[in-house]
Amino acid sequence: MRSHRRAPELLAPAGSFDAVRAAVANGADAIYLGAERFNARDEGAQLTLDELERACALAASRGVRIYLTLNTLVKPDEIADALSLLGQAIDRGIAAAIVQDIGLIRLIHAVYPGFEVHASTQMTVHDASGAVVMRELGVDRVVLARENTLEDIRQIRAAVPDLGLESFVHGALCISYSGQCFMSGMISERSANRGSCAQSCRKDYVLTDANTGAELDRGFLISAKDLAAHDQLAALAEAGISCLKVEGRKKKPEYVATVTQGYRTFLDRLEHGEVAPPTFEEVQPLVQIFSRGFTPGMHMGRAGRGYITRTHPDNHGVVIGVVAGRDGADLLIDVTSPVAVSDGLGFEPPAGQKGQALGFSVSAARLVRAANGTTRQAVATRVNVPTGWTVLRTSHAALLEGARASFAELSAPVRARRTRIDMRLFGTPGASLKVVATAEGEQVSVRGEVPLAPARAHALDVARLREQLGRLGETPFALGDLDVAGLTSGLFLPVSELNHLRQQVVDELMARRDWAEVARIAERDGAIAAAIARVPGVSESQNHALPNVERESMPFSLSAEVYCLDDARAAADRGATEVTFDPFLRHPAPPAARVRTLGEELAARGVGLRLRTPTIVRPEERRSLDKWLALGLPILSGHLGLVAELGRAGRDVIADYAVNCFNQHTAAELFRLGARRIVLSVELTTTELAAVSAPWSGRAFDVLIYGRPEGMTIEHCVLSAAFDREPTTCRDLCVQKHPVVELTDPAGYTFGVATDSACRNRLLHSRPIEASEYLPRLWQSGIRGFRAVFNVPGDPVREIVAGYRATLEALSRVEAPPPTSPVRELVSGKFTRGHFARAV
Repeated sequence: MRSHRRAPELLAPAGSFDAVRAAVANGADAIYLGAERFNARDEGAQLTLDELERACALAASRGVRIYLTLNTLVKPDEIADALSLLGQAIDRGIAAAIVQDIGLIRLIHAVYPGFEVHASTQMTVHDASGAVVMRELGVDRVVLARENTLEDIRQIRAAVPDLGLESFVHGALCISYSGQCFMSGMISERSANRGSCAQSCRKDYVLTDANTGAELDRGFLISAKDLAAHDQLAALAEAGISCLKVEGRKKKPEYVATVTQGYRTFLDRLEHGEVAPPTFEEVQPLVQIFSRGFTPGMHMGRAGRGYITRTHPDNHGVVIGVVAGRDGADLLIDVTSPVAVSDGLGFEPPAGQKGQALGFSVSAARLVRAANGTTRQAVATRVNVPTGWTVLRTSHAALLEGARASFAELSAPVRARRTRIDMRLFGTPGASLKVVATAEGEQVSVRGEVPLAPARAHALDVARLREQLGRLGETPFALGDLDVAGLTSGLFLPVSELNHLRQQVVDELMARRDWAEVARIAERDGAIAAAIARVPGVSESQNHALPNVERESMPFSLSAEVYCLDDARAAADRGATEVTFDPFLRHPAPPAARVRTLGEELAARGVGLRLRTPTIVRPEERRSLDKWLALGLPILSGHLGLVAELGRAGRDVIADYAVNCFNQHTAAELFRLGARRIVLSVELTTTELAAVSAPWSGRAFDVLIYGRPEGMTIEHCVLSAAFDREPTTCRDLCVQKHPVVELTDPAGYTFGVATDSACRNRLLHSRPIEASEYLPRLWQSGIRGFRAVFNVPGDPVREIVAGYRATLEALSRVEAPPPTSPVRELVSGKFTRGHFARAV
């Protein structure tokens, strides 16, 4: 006997009004979309506010909810605009907002109390501690990291049973943990955290051993296949997922229609107790409409080599046969599914052979023969495709037409309810007609110019008056009661005068309505300005940071982040005031006892030692981390949940740049959660860094001034995949055989790949940031914390630290720094200025 269960909500994407229609018509429970600004798809995949209003009206008519994506990081001078845009979207009928910026979340609660907020996957919530922070922030639902396994989800659900959990179920996958991709911005100024991802992961790369120069792999090595978790629906629901999300706001309406319809069918079965996965045939429309190749993702664990497309970055299509030869001007193909005019075809060489993929749209096709499930067709084309090549259908005309038909007849939403106008009429012979109109509590009185006269014919009666005064056409009003008790009977007035009076009434009421709307918006703008001006933890009379933020005892802090013990000592030798040690960056980590000894050694020299945690700590990895936390050292962490958890426990915690502190309200939240200091985002300019830290006069903020940021944090391991080894079981590769590897892109830029203690790849920027020229400006803004990162073998730690120490000492003595930076001379032309002067 089948048991009934409540299926998770089906959340569909929309980048256009037609995509909204497609989602509604094909069974979406809710739709997420962007409107004009501040959403993570800034290239046309967003609606205007007028389109948003239509979308909300259509959705409401079918019981579908609309969620606004407000999921980018917000700069200080953008906060008011973002909150205003949200207010306009709320006015139009959205049900919730999906938000990335934690400071913005608090402001939303202040300006729009009770409004539903969802935490974007860009917030990198992947464990219980992160989910607990979301609950504390007042979030109603969190979109979990795509990398979470079913067991991870169960543990998160157990920790926060009252928090809604959402998971992606279908569509494109980011190879990096969302919210942790800085590569796009560093390369192209198109930040993934600002809705402008340059798709760096979809390029072809060469993997090499940096020590020997040997090529280990090549292809689209960090281009993930598309997620298709249709076989895990029952397990996801059982684990605690309440909403399943389809990716695809940049996809066409036909894609939205096809995928939504497919998952609607699968979820309806689940709700009726059918837990069996869909059949091969049922999944084929999903493959055909768009697919880079499908992967079930990481719900069942790491996917290995099969997680990556390797040979292509875009839509691959469905394999349907092989090339059989030519018949004159026609190409002969043997296919399992016949092709038709307007189908798109692709052709690839057989496995093991080289050749450039080809493709074209079918203009004509004829049947040659059909037997034993195979159809031979002759397709007209001038493209020369070798015999034996694989045939793929990249576009299916019939599928597209069916998808379009599914929403073609969807009726337009009913016009918004009109406002009732009640009218009372007054008049006597020789006097002008007076109309007193009331609508929504507003009353207006208008008087005509033409005097009423005894009627010779067509006297003003209720029917005639209602007909003329009720012609309100495209106005937002509809005539209600018509009271003529004050009007002498048997009088006449020209139709033109009645029309004029009606227009006067409408104009007066519209003016009153506009005044009310202006007042309402002004009140909202005032609430927004007041909320922005109130930075929690900063007094209005003078700048005071939160109590847990300690005053600096030194004129500046220069911290060197290293991953080997010798570099730690070298940094201390040459002037680092603190050493931050990352034992997790590369295999093998040194014994904890040696790190404890290092701490004692540095303390004797007056140099602090701080432990850097991974940004990603999935539930299964927490026990290993706890062994290091037991050392009792101060902490640097880009993991928001750990910052809050350890900060509450009284630990000295600095929030690293991976927490994405982009504005003063995010900073205030991080301080409130327990951070002693904050490393500001590596995607801010010097002016923006000063603006974020201004409420605290720069105190308790650090800036990364040298080194390679972790451009991506990747659950997938490119080295393991190169040798087709099972992930996490091949440490001989990264520890012994190929301890230092690099990825090189088509432009020749090389990115270091560090395989960390959890067998996760950290993709390092191709060149180090070098910020010597910006130090005077940062110093002027009050910032006194500076960080130099050394995460690749051979970094000149001694020289770099000494150079920065000399410059900072000059600034602290109110002296001009050396005209030529010693660090700049050292790195020569092999550096980047980062974003200090390049806004994203």
